[in-house]
Amino acid sequence: MRGGSSRGPFFLASDLPADIQTCDKVLISVMGSSNSLQINGIGGGHPLTSKVAIVSRSDADGVDIDYEFVQVLVESAAVDRKPNCGNMLSGVGPFAIESGLLTATDPETLVRIRNTNTGAVVDVVLQTPGGEVEYEGNAVVDGVPGTAAPIRMLFEDSRGSITGSLLPAGAPVTDLDGVPASLVDGAIPVMILAAKALGLRGDESAEEIDANHALFERVEALRRLAGSRMGLGDVGGQVVPKVALLSRPTRGGTLCVRYLTPDKCHRTLAVTGAVTLVMALFAPGTIANTLVEGLEVIDEVSMEHPEGMFRISVETERAPNGHREIKRLSTIRTARRIFEGSIILPSDVWPSGL
Repeated sequence: MRGGSSRGPFFLASDLPADIQTCDKVLISVMGSSNSLQINGIGGGHPLTSKVAIVSRSDADGVDIDYEFVQVLVESAAVDRKPNCGNMLSGVGPFAIESGLLTATDPETLVRIRNTNTGAVVDVVLQTPGGEVEYEGNAVVDGVPGTAAPIRMLFEDSRGSITGSLLPAGAPVTDLDGVPASLVDGAIPVMILAAKALGLRGDESAEEIDANHALFERVEALRRLAGSRMGLGDVGGQVVPKVALLSRPTRGGTLCVRYLTPDKCHRTLAVTGAVTLVMALFAPGTIANTLVEGLEVIDEVSMEHPEGMFRISVETERAPNGHREIKRLSTIRTARRIFEGSIILPSDVWPSGL
């Protein structure tokens, strides 16, 4: 399925090996990793098309579906199970209904989904006229061709997804080898940097960013420092923390963002990253906060990315200290069911599953 601006296979947990090591081998083989083209599998040769969703009924009170996200690395035979992916999450509700895990209601279905990577619960509203998933519609997601039915995603308290704290380094700005950074853990841990601190305008194309090998070397060194400061340990070979390079908007948005995954520039913007950036925006003193004026009247944050705009609606409440604090965030994604069938694995990957 395509979920938002990402794509990958969706599996029932019951169809995969229970043993984690064997499961990882299966997913690496499915995607064809350790080759830049993922030529032996169904991956698309890019982090955005090398993602997996594992779905099951939930046994948690008030939750319908459990969703585990797995980032399968492209050029190495490895996976990362730490992060969440909000784009892929947008396909979980439709998949759960199509797979018989849920019964849809007419005309909409509310699905409460728990991401088992982080424990976050997200409410997702699907269009299900006549009790069937509707994929066609007029909703537009910048970076995704065409239009589709809207999928509304509502995020409540998702701060501290992995570290337990919105500012795990203890301050809104931390010095990393002479570079100011905001280390924020909202829906996912993110290292936020001002683009100009790295010699960038901030509105470069994704292709320009990807071609800047010196930039990625510098950012990776900073990211490893950030991982340590956030209590994540050695993050080499892992995809968290992500990296956001921020600048003032040039196309009428609230912020201009270049989001690194971390070894490629995201063509659009990750949902979890966008949620985290909005949380950073409303946290006094962070790099995001100092770039934006007029927060007192903002009820929608528009983030410029290489292929358009990512919009998040914001509901806030007044805290005792007088600051506006986020109560709920929501955004629209879309999904598409692309194909279903069987994947043929080499006999040494999962012999008992053949």
